[in-house]
Parts: sequence; structure tokens; C-alpha cells
Amino acid sequence: MVLTDTHTHIYYETDPVKQAQQLERCILNDITRLFLPNVDSKSMPLVFDIAKNYPENCFPMLGLHPCDVKENYLDELAIIAEAISANKVYAIGEIGIDLYWDKTFLKQQQQAFNLQIEQAKNLNLPIVIHCRDAFEEVFEVLDSQKDELLRGIFHCFTGDLAQAQRAIDLGFYLGIGGVVTYKKAGLDKVVEAMDLEHLVLETDAPYLAPVPFRGKANESSYLIHTAQKVADIKQCSLEKVAEVTTANSYKVFGI
Repeated sequence: MVLTDTHTHIYYETDPVKQAQQLERCILNDITRLFLPNVDSKSMPLVFDIAKNYPENCFPMLGLHPCDVKENYLDELAIIAEAISANKVYAIGEIGIDLYWDKTFLKQQQQAFNLQIEQAKNLNLPIVIHCRDAFEEVFEVLDSQKDELLRGIFHCFTGDLAQAQRAIDLGFYLGIGGVVTYKKAGLDKVVEAMDLEHLVLETDAPYLAPVPFRGKANESSYLIHTAQKVADIKQCSLEKVAEVTTANSYKVFGI
């Protein structure tokens, strides 16, 4: 059985011993493929370091997180673009729009999102979308960019059935994380209605830990609990969930 965490910030654990222990716990739970998004230019070295140390398990993605889009976003994008040209990356992400904390830079977020989508298309790479309190704004950009090259993952999907179908129709997989284990989140209903062929798994570690670790720091080894919850919802085996979602991750990332 092979499980894939399509979205983890495991590199935030910078202690090499603790980092190694986290990877060991992943492997014990058959989680052997981890995809790592940076958030800004300063976090890129952390992503590349762990990918260098664990090349069989950790795969880098690069982008500018919408919460890190400020007045200097063009400078940040230039630094990140240079790193992308000099290194192997498997997606542009995480990118998107976040209006939960602050709407001050909405225009800049939209511009950064568009520019990074165009970059992904030019490189024939998928995108990994961060969307928080901004589904309509994100869909507006995606609709304007829709073509055969637009594809990727709606990271940490928490939308409703209509939004899920809209994302799928645009060529995206739904990233299902620990929120699916929360009783009142409603994400279980979306997972129940969607075919496994449209889903991938993620942790977003160290955030959004699944039950029974809710409220604590998340880590990629906890993906096993999310996978089991999806198996319970779909009334199938854990092995089946692993098989299909990992196959989906291969389709997205090409590895």
C-alpha cells in the first residue's frame, strides 16, 4: 500500500532528528510520497533541503502563497521564478486567493494568481490552489484561464457539492485533508457524493490535524486517519483509497 500526502509543510520542523522521526512515522504508515509547497521566497531553501535529504519521498512545489502577496509581490515572484528555472519542481503552488484574514491585497492576489497560472501553463505544470473565503474570486480567475493546460489540485477543499463539481469540471482534483474527520464540517457529504477518481489526500501539516489529533500539531503520518475516514465514507478498503488517490497523484504530478 502506498499513500501520498499531496500537501505538507513538513519542512517547518527544522530539527533534523525530529524531521527524520516524522519521516519514519510516515513510512511506518505507508505514506511514502510527500509533496511540499513553499509559501514565499524565504521558505524555498527549507523545501529544497528536505527534498535533497529524502529524494525518494519528498517532492518540491514552488509558488507564492496568497497570504504572502504584499506590495512587493512582483519581486517575490521573480525570485521564485528564478528558483523554478534552476530546480526540478512538480507543481506551481500553493497559489490562489485568501480573503479570510485581510482583503487589502485582493487585486494583487488576483494578479499574482493569474501570473502564476500562466507560468504553470508555460512549464506544463499543474497548480495547487489555496482558496479560503474566496471561491467566487478563485473561480473567476480559473474561468478566464480555462484551457487544456489548466489542471491541478484544490488544496484543502472545504466547499460544497456545487463548488466541488465546478472544480472538477475545470480539471481539478479535490485535496481532502483532516477536515473530513470533523463532525460538523460537512466535507464527508462531499466525499460521499464524489467518485474516488476525483480525490487526492493531504495533511497540510502542521495545520488541520485529523481526529483523534484535532487541535494539536499535524504531521504527515496522520494522513492514515484521513485515508481511513475516506474509506469509511466510501465503504471500501483503506487499500482501495490508497490505490486510487495515489494513482490520481501520479496523474497530477507526473511522478
